[in-house]
Amino acid sequence: MDSLRGGNSQIRTVSSLEIDVRFERVNRFPRKHQEPPTNFSMISLLNLPSSLKDFAMNADLFSRRNFLQCSAVAVAAGSVVNGAASALAHPISTSLAVAEDGLKGRLWKTLKIGMVNVPGSLTDKFKAAKAAGFEGIEMNAPGMDVEETKKAIAESGLPVDGTVNSTHWDVRHTDPNPEVRAKALESLKNAIVDTHAVGGHSVLLVVGHGKDGSEEEIWKRSIESIAQAVPVAAQWGIQIVIENVWNHFHYNHEGDHTQNADKYVKFVDELNSPWVGMQFDIGNHWKYGSMGDWIRQLGKRVFKLDIKGYNRAEDKWARISEGDIDYADVRKALKEINFYGWCAAEVGGGDAAELKRIAGEMDQVFGLV
Repeated sequence: MDSLRGGNSQIRTVSSLEIDVRFERVNRFPRKHQEPPTNFSMISLLNLPSSLKDFAMNADLFSRRNFLQCSAVAVAAGSVVNGAASALAHPISTSLAVAEDGLKGRLWKTLKIGMVNVPGSLTDKFKAAKAAGFEGIEMNAPGMDVEETKKAIAESGLPVDGTVNSTHWDVRHTDPNPEVRAKALESLKNAIVDTHAVGGHSVLLVVGHGKDGSEEEIWKRSIESIAQAVPVAAQWGIQIVIENVWNHFHYNHEGDHTQNADKYVKFVDELNSPWVGMQFDIGNHWKYGSMGDWIRQLGKRVFKLDIKGYNRAEDKWARISEGDIDYADVRKALKEINFYGWCAAEVGGGDAAELKRIAGEMDQVFGLV
C-alpha cells in the first residue's frame, strides 16, 4: 500500500501520501542500480479485520500514536504477524489514496512494450499485460511490425493507446547536423503514420539533449524540426506528446527541488498546436520540483502521463509505490486541471507476476480501485 515513512523521517501520517537509465542519453533506471526492496502493504492492510481496515483506508488523518495503537491491536488479533516488522523498515510513498480523492474513472493504466518480459508471441505479451490489469500498451515506432501488432490487438482485446518514438535519443531534433535533424523528422513522421495504422493516438517524443549546444541553439533547432511534423500529426489525428526527461533541457540538471515547469510551458506554447502537448512523467522530475505544481502549471498541455518512483530524500529511483513522491498532491492537481487520460508505467517490468504487482501499485497511488 503506502508509506509509513519517507526519506529520512520516521513514521509519517498516511493521509498526505528508467528502464535502463543511460544518464547521458536515456532516461531509465541505471544499469547498475540495485533492485528496489520488495514492496509490501501497510501492515498487510488487506489482512486486517474489516473494521480496522475500513478505519485505516478512510481516515483523513492517521497519527503516529493511532497507527501504533491500531498496529498493536492488529498484532494481538493475529492478523499482521507476517510483514509488520518489514513494513516499518522500508520507505513507502507517503500519499495513500482513499476513495474520495482517487482517480477511478479518470485515469487508465498502460505500459511500455519493453516491460513485458514473458515468453511467446506478441499476442502472448499483450494477453499477459491485459491479465495483469493494464488497459492498453505502448509500442515503439517506427520499427514495430504493424500487421503483427494489429493481430495482437485483435486476439488479445488490448488496444495500443500510443507509441514511443524509437530513435529520439540517438537521432535528435537538437543535433547540430541538419542531416541528422532531417532523419529525426522523418522518424517522427513515420511513427505518426504507424501509430495511426494500429489505432493509437499519440507518439511520445524526447525533443533532444542539452549537450547538442546552447539552450538558445537547441531550442531553435528542435522547434523548427518538430513544427514540420505537426501537419502530419493533424492529418492522421495523432498527438505529439513531449516527455520531460533527464536530458539537460528545459530545467537545470544540477539544480535543486524548487524548479518549475515554465520552460516546458513556453516550449509547448511556441509550437502552438492542439496536436502537441506533454506526456508528463511524474517520477522523472520529482527531484527538481513539486509535481503537483508542475501539473497545475502545464494544465491542459498535459495529454498523457508516465509514472515511475523516486526518492528525493535519498536521491535514487524507487518502486512506483515507494519513495517520497507526494501522490496526494498529484491526484489533487490532476483533478484541478480536469485530467482524463492514460498513464503509462515506465519501470523495469518483468514476468506476469511483476506486471500484476506494478499495475497494483498504480491502483494504490492513484486510487483506481
